[in-house]
Amino acid sequence: MLTIYGVPLSVHTRKALITAIHKNIDYQLDVVIPVVPGQPPSNWSALSPTGLIPAMRDGDYTLADSTAIALYLEKKQPSPSILPSDAKQYGRALWFDAYAGGTLFRHVVHPLFHQRVVAPNINKIPTDKAAVDKVLTEVAPKIFSYLDSGIHGKFLVGQSLTLADIAVTSNFLVYRYCGFTIDADRFPKLERYVREMIGMDVFQKALAQEKPFVEQMGLNSRFLN
Repeated sequence: MLTIYGVPLSVHTRKALITAIHKNIDYQLDVVIPVVPGQPPSNWSALSPTGLIPAMRDGDYTLADSTAIALYLEKKQPSPSILPSDAKQYGRALWFDAYAGGTLFRHVVHPLFHQRVVAPNINKIPTDKAAVDKVLTEVAPKIFSYLDSGIHGKFLVGQSLTLADIAVTSNFLVYRYCGFTIDADRFPKLERYVREMIGMDVFQKALAQEKPFVEQMGLNSRFLN
């Protein structure tokens, strides 16, 4: 059976999990927290050369990186596809996946999660309110505006769920867990899009799996009700 290593609250682990769920691929989750508070398995460096989550094992084949895992699963189980057949839409889906990991996560979700969750709960230091405010007022609006302008229907690309939706929505789940909202007046399409994506069955299944971790860490989950 396919094994995915990571923690379901992770933006990147969730991307791999949702891809497997969407494709009805049987898998098991091996919870690995490489830094704190857990310890990685003894063979972690072989599974994940970077030391980051997620990693995957399928028989004697191992792979790391969420996008690489998602694309591997796409080849392993082509239907339902997470990538469009049209060349331009294919490229657009890959672009949004890259934007989600390289821009949305790096400049918005990761710093906010660090300040709201990691700093006070794990590192035992106060949240830097100025750092949070800077992300919310100077960084996030530009990124949210770009995403809002790119939404022209239920999905980011084409007429069905793609890797673009999985990557972007996975980031916004962590953003919402941190207690932040999307301003529906400023970014109406983005707010509606994220809300509708979270309501999809494939995301609901993933959310059910990560619920114990959300409760354990005391994260905000009221938006799911």
